[in-house]
Amino acid sequence: MRLDKFLKVSRLIKRRTLAKEVCDKGRIQINGQVAKAGSTVKAGDELVIKFGQKTVTVKVEAIRDIVRKEEAGTMYTIVSETSNAAD
Repeated sequence: MRLDKFLKVSRLIKRRTLAKEVCDKGRIQINGQVAKAGSTVKAGDELVIKFGQKTVTVKVEAIRDIVRKEEAGTMYTIVSETSNAAD
């Protein structure tokens, strides 16, 4: 599955266009490599996503095209969440 579609379906990012923009800015890595929106995501991959002041690392658990809102959280596991804020 494409990275931008996975981010939207899993609800890590609400809109696919926003997911594409984040990917194109180089804020997402798959298994340590900077990823583009069209990069392929598969179960077992580790994603590092930089959201402004926060960096979230998630492990992809499952790939599904259609997921209900309540089940979206089962597609990934949060490995770590760190704040980049300079106090």
